[in-house]
Amino acid sequence: MSPYVVSILMMSLGLGTVLTFSSSHWLLAWMGLEINTLAIIPLMARYHHPRAVEATTKYFLTQSAAAAVILFASVTNAWMTGQWELDEMTHPAASALILSGLALKVGLAPLHFWLPEVLQGISLQTGLILSTWQKLAPLSLLIQISADAHPHLLAMFGLTSALVGGWGGMNQTQLRKILAYSSIAHLGWMIMISQAAPHLTLLALVIYIVMTTAAFLTLTNLNATMTVTLASAWAKSPAMAALACLILLSLGGLPPLTGFMPKWLILQELTAQGLTVLATAVALAALLSLYFYLRLSYAAALTLSPHTTLSTAAWRTKKSRPTLPLSIMIVLATSLLPLTPTILGLIN
Repeated sequence: MSPYVVSILMMSLGLGTVLTFSSSHWLLAWMGLEINTLAIIPLMARYHHPRAVEATTKYFLTQSAAAAVILFASVTNAWMTGQWELDEMTHPAASALILSGLALKVGLAPLHFWLPEVLQGISLQTGLILSTWQKLAPLSLLIQISADAHPHLLAMFGLTSALVGGWGGMNQTQLRKILAYSSIAHLGWMIMISQAAPHLTLLALVIYIVMTTAAFLTLTNLNATMTVTLASAWAKSPAMAALACLILLSLGGLPPLTGFMPKWLILQELTAQGLTVLATAVALAALLSLYFYLRLSYAAALTLSPHTTLSTAAWRTKKSRPTLPLSIMIVLATSLLPLTPTILGLIN
């Protein structure tokens, strides 16, 4: 694909997100979401492979259904209340419908089935965009409407996503599917606290984007898409394999790494709101996610060669050096926990 075409598509992604961020009208917000969707589709299908085409088709159909639900809900709300404003979602049916449409668009459980399959069929670079940038616009709308949404519906989406994200990733061997289930679990934590403390949702989103970017860039550097490939990375690049383990454990929320910060603060806020049972349930769900991150770390760090592998050994003299963005993201994804009081002071 021509660099000029890629530049136009990336600028369209930015335009769609900024349009959704800056709009207070549901029609303009819907237009921003659609510009985002149409801009990423050529990026997903640029590798002419049957899996990439299949993933692009699944993504297009799912996002079209979600956009139709969002447009129908916004029209219903305008019909019932006479308002197109984002903060005027007062009709219960329209509010529940638009929350379901945004959940389908972003990949919240139980509307998550498209995300692992789509992420598995595309490249790591496009998967990074899909897992980070494409979450910004729908989540901004979710945060804005969460004040008028039913709290039980938000709690259901959050708890189900945390459980499904942990349970679904336990038997996976494909790293992109594991990162997809990780995305589902993290989205569950974000949506669960969006009504009580939206600033914690923003904090969790920023830290999730940092950790996921570091994970995708590390896997791209190691050229690893399967667990067996990650297991053979230690002999080729011990430093990168060790850093990959730290990033995975940070995604699992293990202290003293950065990923522990949003989970700790969200559990503290849920307990302060009197939702002790919900906080206990999501804390137990986080153990499921931590299990498969520990399994990946074990495969990367403790299964040294020689060992049985079904994959072709990579040519070991070809080394790709860590880049500056990768270095910055690794530092941020592993060492931000001591700055928790400062970050809390900034967001409050």
